[in-house]
Amino acid sequence: MGIITRTSHVRSAALLAALLSVPALTVPALAVPAGADAPPAGPTREESRLDAPVPREILRRGGFDREAPEFAAALARTRTARQAERLTAETGRRLWRRAVDRAQGRGPVRGDLPRDDDRPLYWARVGLTRALREWRPSFPLPAERRAALLDGLERGSRGQDSVAFPAGRGIKRVLVTGFDPFRLDDDVRRSNPSGASALALDGTTVNTPSGPARIEAAVFPVRWDDFARGTVERTLLPHFRPGPHRVDLFTTISQGRPGRFDLERTNGAWRGSGTDNEGLRRGPAPVPVRQHPQPQWTRTTLPYAVLASAATGPYPVHDNTSVTEIPAGGTDPVERPDGPTPGSAARAGGGGDYLSNEIAYRATLLRDALRLRVPGGHLHTPVLQFADDNGPAGGRVTDPKFERSRRAIVAQVRAVLGVAAGTVRRG
Repeated sequence: MGIITRTSHVRSAALLAALLSVPALTVPALAVPAGADAPPAGPTREESRLDAPVPREILRRGGFDREAPEFAAALARTRTARQAERLTAETGRRLWRRAVDRAQGRGPVRGDLPRDDDRPLYWARVGLTRALREWRPSFPLPAERRAALLDGLERGSRGQDSVAFPAGRGIKRVLVTGFDPFRLDDDVRRSNPSGASALALDGTTVNTPSGPARIEAAVFPVRWDDFARGTVERTLLPHFRPGPHRVDLFTTISQGRPGRFDLERTNGAWRGSGTDNEGLRRGPAPVPVRQHPQPQWTRTTLPYAVLASAATGPYPVHDNTSVTEIPAGGTDPVERPDGPTPGSAARAGGGGDYLSNEIAYRATLLRDALRLRVPGGHLHTPVLQFADDNGPAGGRVTDPKFERSRRAIVAQVRAVLGVAAGTVRRG
């Protein structure tokens, strides 16, 4: 089992004080040089994938192919940095709202991809950031100002700055997060059912035996450096603090193993060697403060036994207790099926050692730092797969199996959240 001690709660109080003073949680903070006007940069690795046929097809068939050209034209008409700030913020939020409306069946449809497809939003956002990165303004724009514009565009188009819970005791507040598609160099067609779930659930209300629950959602990038800059904490902190809008339940969601859902019991403070969407590898998971010693493990407070036994859909829901650790006094990693042992160092949480484990670790560490007594943890969805005859080489961007699987996964995520929210009682 995971180890949560009185000492760790004392350390959490110190962590909270530090968190509230971290600049990355209150202002856009990107690793760029300050100073004079900088020339436009070339596309990032993510943005360079836009030149491939598949992303262009997804944008066209999803009806989002006009977003980047129209944004670039609007940027060209701006005459001041403040105008550009308003434009980028409004464009990001509008893109998120359009994607949510599309996923939830509102508004006109352009293109023939299913409404619940998360990929048009992803590729449209990448197109917007590329346009902003390559933009040559008619006025001075220092590098840090352009970086702040990019940051605002990213946050707005991910729903990170539009989470808005109602106040009061008559409704429960549930916060969920998803991820972008990833490992696109292996198959650029990939979707992510966690991102699709975020779009389908944002702003919706589910009825539970203990009252209605309002769900708000946001999506995160598959990039190590964004996490190191505190994007998770900056997004979650306003909704974890005490007050009338504070969450009653949260779960971070990502794509996991084939054929099953996993409730990850324990999260570890470790990054593995997996590459992110920029092709980068990073070391042990940093938190946005220097805390010594950094907690090696955090645990879920989701009602895992209830969720694992509930009838929520076609996929089994597994209570995953396994981790990989270096035991106290040891040097070699050991797999533990029943959770970490006292004094051990993390090498993988139940959800592995990639960004899904890291978002779960960060979210639950923040929960503990704030003494937030609500259910919270991580849910891994089944892997979304194409039909057997639809491989990456020259394959179709969608097929009936792919679409059925995504619908089933999203529906079951909704059901799992409904069961979890039903265990929360409003006083």
